[in-house]
Amino acid sequence: MAGFSRNVFSSSVVVVVFFFMLSLTEAREHLVGGKTDSWKVPSSQSDSLNSWAEKSRFLIGDSLVWKYDGKSDSVLEVSKRDYVSCNTSSPIAVHNDGNTKIVLEHSGAYYFISGAKGHCEQGQKLIVVTLSEKHNMRGFMGAPAPSPAEFESPAIAPTSNAVNLKASLVVAFGVLMGFLF
Repeated sequence: MAGFSRNVFSSSVVVVVFFFMLSLTEAREHLVGGKTDSWKVPSSQSDSLNSWAEKSRFLIGDSLVWKYDGKSDSVLEVSKRDYVSCNTSSPIAVHNDGNTKIVLEHSGAYYFISGAKGHCEQGQKLIVVTLSEKHNMRGFMGAPAPSPAEFESPAIAPTSNAVNLKASLVVAFGVLMGFLF
């Protein structure tokens, strides 16, 4: 009977660990700033959206969601150069619907600034660093996530995706189950 209890416990632990690891690969939606009124000129440096982004972990397939007044503001995706200089004249993409959702499709840095006159210069801007699968697994093993400062420009999209990672986890789970039983 003791062997049966040990096997049931081992199986339960393996199942819990498997589903935890699988949940790490699920795409998530991130409300920018963590609340609906975050897309605004920050009242202080500690209120900066970059402070929020540095505490978060973004993976390929995740989405950023902005809630704001689309009549008075917008979200511009820009190059690093335009981010630094607050240049609104040549954005990569313009969003002004008040409920913007952007899927993070590649690893590397994404740069966003406000399209409202003078807001970027007052700190209404955001850098989001999307981790590659390599960085994600390193993060799972306890290494810190890279900071936005580590990225000079967006990286090339990886050849594998979350589906391949899930398949690898399923195979690893099967191998682990084989060792236990």
